[in-house]
This record gives sequence, structure tokens and C-alpha cells, in this order.
Amino acid sequence: QVQLVQSGGGLVQAGGSLRLSCAASGRTFSIYATGWFRQAPGKERELLAAISWSGGSTYYADSVKGRFTISRDNAKNTVYLQMNSLKPEDTALYYCTADRLLRTVVAGTSDYWGQGTQVTVSS
Repeated sequence: QVQLVQSGGGLVQAGGSLRLSCAASGRTFSIYATGWFRQAPGKERELLAAISWSGGSTYYADSVKGRFTISRDNAKNTVYLQMNSLKPEDTALYYCTADRLLRTVVAGTSDYWGQGTQVTVSS
């Protein structure tokens, strides 16, 4: 079992930065792949970034490539999403997710999800 607790987020002006954190419970988190999704009102859930358990493999959606960075600190059981050059269209509810398999994370079909964090970018 893995429980994910998110922090960070909030209101920021366009061009600003935010960092989201996703802290996991459970001794085996270090072998879980993780990812970040977001969902804006009226839109489908969108995969933003994913990272393998070792951090050796990462995936980014085109919409955030070059602006967002996913990273993890297995010693702290925490995954981060650094978001730079934020745009109003980045406004959404952001979720972290984890699974033993990276492909499950990328597919968005993991059983483990954070509670969601609102990010609002003003123009």
C-alpha cells in the first residue's frame, strides 16, 4: 500500500514558478514509478510527466516540456514537479500518482493517487 500526500500549488502570476511535492508513505516507495497529471474544468485528465523508480527514465508531455521538471528523492519518499514559466492555461487541479510499473503510471491507471492540488495562474 502507498499513500500519497501532496503539497505546494496555489496562485501565481503568469511567468512565475511553483513546486509541487508528493510525499509517499510505505517502505517500498523507492521502487515505484511516479507521475503527475492535471485536470482543468471541462477538460480530460492530462499526463504531464512521469519518472521511473530510479529516476533514470523520464517522460514529459509536449505541453510542458522545457518548462516543467519531475524529480524524486527516494531517501525522502518524495516526488517533485518544478513548474517554471507558468501560463494561464496551466491552471488546473494537479495530481500525483504512483505504481510499480512506469507504463501503468503513464496510462493513468494506477490505484494510488494524491488528493489533488489546485494551481491557478493569473494573466
